[in-house]
Amino acid sequence: MRINTATLDQTVLAPIFMGFANAGFKLLYVGGCVRNAVMVADATDIDLATDATPLQMRKIAEALGVRVVPTGEEHGTLTFQLGKTGYEITTFRQDVGTDGRHATVSFGTSVEVDAARRDFTMNALYADAMGNLIDPLGGLEDAKSQRLKFIGIASGRIEEDYLRILRFFRFWAWYGDPNLGIDPDGLAACAGLQPGLDGVSKERIGAELLKLLAAPHPAPALAAMEATGILMRIIPGATARGVALLVELENDAKPDALRRLALLGGENLQPQLRLSNAVAKHVQQLRYHGQNTDLALGHGFALGVDRGWSSWLLRCVWLEKTPTPEDWHAVTAGAQAKFPVSAEDLKDLFEGPALGGALKQAQAAWINSHMQLERAELIAQMRLEQE
Repeated sequence: MRINTATLDQTVLAPIFMGFANAGFKLLYVGGCVRNAVMVADATDIDLATDATPLQMRKIAEALGVRVVPTGEEHGTLTFQLGKTGYEITTFRQDVGTDGRHATVSFGTSVEVDAARRDFTMNALYADAMGNLIDPLGGLEDAKSQRLKFIGIASGRIEEDYLRILRFFRFWAWYGDPNLGIDPDGLAACAGLQPGLDGVSKERIGAELLKLLAAPHPAPALAAMEATGILMRIIPGATARGVALLVELENDAKPDALRRLALLGGENLQPQLRLSNAVAKHVQQLRYHGQNTDLALGHGFALGVDRGWSSWLLRCVWLEKTPTPEDWHAVTAGAQAKFPVSAEDLKDLFEGPALGGALKQAQAAWINSHMQLERAELIAQMRLEQE
């Protein structure tokens, strides 16, 4: 079988492929970019594999006049920088020892051995410069059938790197056929070995979960994580209930991982997933307004159009109601509205912290009037409150 390499920067990479060939080495596309070409899915990062060692790769790069970045040289990975784009090239390798997080590797020349150390059969696919497919482990049929399976014994693959538990659910969300169901052997292994996630860095867990949440239809994978206790392990108090409804209400809009994360709930989200302050605040705002702000106008006023619509969708999920075109117009109007009262207008009535509280009270009254109350009416109302 030959894949279409038009989306794999074939022209840009042609001199690199030629340089490796002239030096007597193989250079192959590998992993996700090949899998997605087979599945006719959107392109992913282009990764390459070779039987050349890092030292030999450096000599090839020098001969080609290409700058090299030592991305992970001890593990066999160098980045060939072509203009503004970097391409990771990794030596064929074999794991000789792992601790559940990091692997000690030895370099080799066998594509079959290199394939055997990978996680899923659909990811153990290679192609040469012309797109000729190399399938050492029979992953082609799995990719074409959207069947996600661990390579070899699932528990063995997981014990090499416990993050593969989350990768299992993430890849099923993105590339699995929900009609086939999730692989039972893989699911059982993930459930049984989930304590190993306690030793994985929170940053890696958070990054993996956000990738899962960005899938077009993550609800079945999240439900499986919840059923096995894995979701609660990584986010205590979280639940996948409502995710399927949220995806339906999103109405084919671009998936928003943070909106979906806000829906999951849970305790101590920022430290559990090592979210940045900005991301944590974003999620907190979506959740707060989704739970507490009644009018679509208020969502737009507080968060702007895009985030306001996200928080309104959350509110619709929690209230089990369908958003309407009128709701969208209200969020948009709220985002464009300008509150007519300022601190200057109330400073003769309130001072200090009381002034800030009065402004919030006036703002709430204005929003509850569907933003119809005018400046003079709001000031008069606050004057009455003071009396």
